[in-house]
Amino acid sequence: MNKTVFITGGSQGIGKAIVERLANENYYVIVGYKSNKKKAEAIVNKIKKSNSEAIAIYCDLSDRKSIKKVFNEIGNIDILINNAGISQPKKFLDISDKDWSKMLSVNLQGAFICSQEAIPGMIKNKWGRIINIASIGGQWGGVNQVHYASAKAGLIGLTMSLARIYSGSGITSNAISPGIITTEMTSWIKDNNKNSILKDIPIGRFGFPNEIAEVVLFLASNHSSYITGQTINVNGGMLRS
Repeated sequence: MNKTVFITGGSQGIGKAIVERLANENYYVIVGYKSNKKKAEAIVNKIKKSNSEAIAIYCDLSDRKSIKKVFNEIGNIDILINNAGISQPKKFLDISDKDWSKMLSVNLQGAFICSQEAIPGMIKNKWGRIINIASIGGQWGGVNQVHYASAKAGLIGLTMSLARIYSGSGITSNAISPGIITTEMTSWIKDNNKNSILKDIPIGRFGFPNEIAEVVLFLASNHSSYITGQTINVNGGMLRS
């Protein structure tokens, strides 16, 4: 039986690339979306035409009731990919309490709740994969998005904590930390800003969503069975330690 994978924020950007790559490998993909229903359904229809299985499902990651409803509907899953996230370029002193709360509720709390809902079924099956899509911002801090960087740093902490608790039960937990990836979320980076950033990327370009999806595919497989609690950097050499 094909593995079942739930990808939050699967309708566009990195999430879409992950959905399409896993579907190509015959995973049963559940595409989580909040505001992009048409895009999510279009991806599902495309996958079904390729004789793979997929469904689209609404999920508000800032609302535990919405997340619980999703898991009640989809049942146990084998792989959870906490990908959904929002960004908000904003100067530190202009970030409001509302901005902060919204950012953490979607980018961190949503992953926490989804993990709580997914893990009991993984324990029962003695196998599971939790893959969190973090960010280089969570490793070296943020300048124009401090709240975003803080949430992603928390996501890396969550990843390591889950690995310590559940790896012995057959459930690995890892994070992928992308650098600057060409998606809708980074479309605000223009001209001078882009040129300045490129100078700090040894490879000399922004990344592509499919380059993240390939790492997800590896971590979702049995080939990664001895890897847990790790943050895999996919950033073109931007962060070096």
